[in-house]
This record gives sequence, C-alpha cells and structure tokens, in this order.
Amino acid sequence: MSGTNHNISNRKKEHIDLCVNEDVSFQKTNGFEKYDFEHFAITELSLEEIDLSTSFFGHNISFPFMISCMTGGTDESERINERLSVSASKLNIPIGVGSQRQALENTEFHKSYKIIRENASNVPVLGNIGAAQIANDPDPVKTILYLSDLVDADAMVIHINPLQELIQPEGDTNFGGFLKKLEKVAKKYKNPIIVKEVGSGISRRAAKQLIDAGVRGIDVAGAGGTSWSAVEMLRKESITEEEKYFWNWGLPTSYCVREVRKLKKKHYFTLIASGGINSGVEIAKALALGADMTASARAILKAVIKDGEEGVENLILSFFET
Repeated sequence: MSGTNHNISNRKKEHIDLCVNEDVSFQKTNGFEKYDFEHFAITELSLEEIDLSTSFFGHNISFPFMISCMTGGTDESERINERLSVSASKLNIPIGVGSQRQALENTEFHKSYKIIRENASNVPVLGNIGAAQIANDPDPVKTILYLSDLVDADAMVIHINPLQELIQPEGDTNFGGFLKKLEKVAKKYKNPIIVKEVGSGISRRAAKQLIDAGVRGIDVAGAGGTSWSAVEMLRKESITEEEKYFWNWGLPTSYCVREVRKLKKKHYFTLIASGGINSGVEIAKALALGADMTASARAILKAVIKDGEEGVENLILSFFET
C-alpha cells in the first residue's frame, strides 16, 4: 500500500512539472475563434451597470469563473493549494481540489487538500475523485462521503479520463459499472455531483446519460487546452506512432458547450466550460454559447508558480476587467 502511495505522489509531482515546463497543449484549438460577437452600435447601457456576480449551487460568487481542480497529494501541491485558496477567497470564486485518490492511501498529504478549505472558508470548495476509482469501489458512497468530509466540500467532482488512464503506464482502465455506481452516489450524497472530463470533452449523448444518473453539473473540459494524453506520453520512455495520434484526441470545448446546452431545454443542470479557457473573450464566448460557468487550470497553475497569489488574482481580474 505504501509503495502504491509513493507512486501516486511521484506521479502528481511529474504532472505538475510537465504542465508547467513542457508543451503539453493540444495542437488544435478549443474552437472559440470560429465565433464572433455581433456588433450592436446603438447601446444605452452604462458600463457601471454591468454586474458580473452570479450564483453557483446556491452560493453568491463575484464572477462566473472557478479555479479548476488541479493538484494535491505532494508537498509542492500543498504550497500551490495554499496560494490558490487565498486567491479564491479574495476573489470570491469557487475552487476545486485536485484528485483525492492519494488521500485514500494514507494521511501523509491530507494537509495538501485540507488547506484549501482552511484558507477559503467563504467560497464553494469542490472535492474530486476519478471515475475509475468510483467504478472499482465496492462502496463508492462511503468513499465520496469520506473525501467530501476531508475537504468540507460543497460539491464533489468526479473526473472521467479514459484516454489518460489508457495511456498512463499505471492507468486503471476498468470503468465497468460506472453509471450505476454514479447513480447510487448521486442519490445518497446530499450535495451536488459534478462530472468533468480532463480535456477530451463531453458530448451531448454522454451528458444526457450523466444527467439521467443524477448529476447536477457538467464540466465539458474539452480539447484545446492541456492534453493529458500528451502529459502521460511525455512520462514514458518511448511513444509509439499509434499513441501520438491520441495527443489531439477530443471534442473542442466550444463544440461541447454548444451541444450540451441543448439539453437545458428539458433538464436543469449547471453547465461549466473549461478546456483552453485563457482569456476574457473566450469566457464571454463560452457564456454566449450557453455555459453557466467557466473554469481554467493550467494558466492559473503557471501564474501561481511564477507570481504567487498576486499573479493569480491579476490574471483572473484581467479576464473580467478589460
């Protein structure tokens, strides 16, 4: 067990290093450049009247934006999460915890997860665990409750990453029975369950199955930002030509938002756009296409490592104040 934990912690360190220092981006875009706003020359709006605040699962927040799930389970991630949570609190926006899989192994790095709520008592905090862990857990409800309590979560994110698991040398590729267990968790867990991809996107058909299972939030996490298949490829000693094909596998974020929002005609859920969201214009386009919220990870990770809390706050404010 301890050996497994050591590997997970090391893997998380490698993920941070690769995301910050290597080019792990998709070679295709998130698709927002294909859309333009229609200019309307006759406006009677006063800039001071614009209110960017919104509601996120009953919580009032200052912007339709959240710091997406990133890291946890290492000494370095504790320092990163400390800074991110301070910024989230100052900006009054939600923040997600990185995958809590390591926290199931032992208590060594629990502080790296708990520190988020300690510094961000006033904003929504989202816990996080993978779909493969839910699928292979004999009692997923117990696990979700444990992880939620660990970070005092307002909602739990379950990330689905079949492509990453397939390419990851230590990947867990058994997702059998996931939807049934997800439905059970959604019924028993009192707070919202949000399901997100990690960069390959969620189609309308997949989103419909998730909503039918009781999911209350969909984060499409489409292609155009970080390619987690690329991250896993760079961790390997050699890459096959077949694997290289999957560097760019995924549905662009803009396509996912446009398609999944069609489900809002008959279903009530929160639609979150992430996947290469790196500017205020992209945020505006995502909202115009039907998203309720937007989120970003890698750009914020780079900002916090380079310039700390000030860098994060300046970056996010630049999205909304320009």
